[in-house]
Amino acid sequence: MRIFDSHFHIIDPRFPLVPNHGFLPEPFTVSDYNKQADWLRIKGGAVVSGSFQAFDQTYLLDTLSVLGKNYVGVTQLPANTKDSEILSLHKAGVRAVRFNVRRGGSEEISKIKEMGARVYDLAGWHVELYIDAKEIDEFLEEVLLSLPKVSIDHLGLSKEGFSTTLRLVEKGVRVKATGFGRTNIDIRSALVEIAEINPDALLFGTDLPSTRSPAPFTEEDLHLVTDTFEGELLQKVLYSNALEFYGVSVKV
Repeated sequence: MRIFDSHFHIIDPRFPLVPNHGFLPEPFTVSDYNKQADWLRIKGGAVVSGSFQAFDQTYLLDTLSVLGKNYVGVTQLPANTKDSEILSLHKAGVRAVRFNVRRGGSEEISKIKEMGARVYDLAGWHVELYIDAKEIDEFLEEVLLSLPKVSIDHLGLSKEGFSTTLRLVEKGVRVKATGFGRTNIDIRSALVEIAEINPDALLFGTDLPSTRSPAPFTEEDLHLVTDTFEGELLQKVLYSNALEFYGVSVKV
């Protein structure tokens, strides 16, 4: 069973950290991640910038250099970032820009259309969105559907917004099967509904170290996925959907 971890965080105190509403996470270095995820035999993954990292790129560049070519980065950038910096980050392995509506630390959501189109045209990057789907109004939904490639974190977070999540999936938006402890959705039912609409939509990830999650990632989260799907569809959810979405060619 091959796994691409589409969503995890590295928290290295050697690099700048910004308190988010008074919160600073405990360290979770590359070494910590490798130890905690060892049992999963992960083949690659996406390192996601958190609210507490704001626009710092130094931790991400260091992390990607240590993890190697099977890993990509999801960063946060201000809208006025120069083309040359985006291209430099792309060369280092960054493949997406994140808008963190839930926690902050990223560019304002009002810049998502302009910035999402720009990074795609420039480097082929997509947009990742951390938001409760119930907060996606008609205008933002139209904006998201106007962008070339979009993913939403943690199953869209709420059952109240799940119908919106499903509408977005119908139009090609991807959804991270991550952060199960953060949502009030019936996980198994949600996974099935999303996969029935688009078997390419789900991207599994650990969300390690699960900062501020009421229920951190455990082996049971993986079992929820492996007990729900089988065969080719299971491999798509755990591995190949993310490889295609991030444009990764894993080297074993």
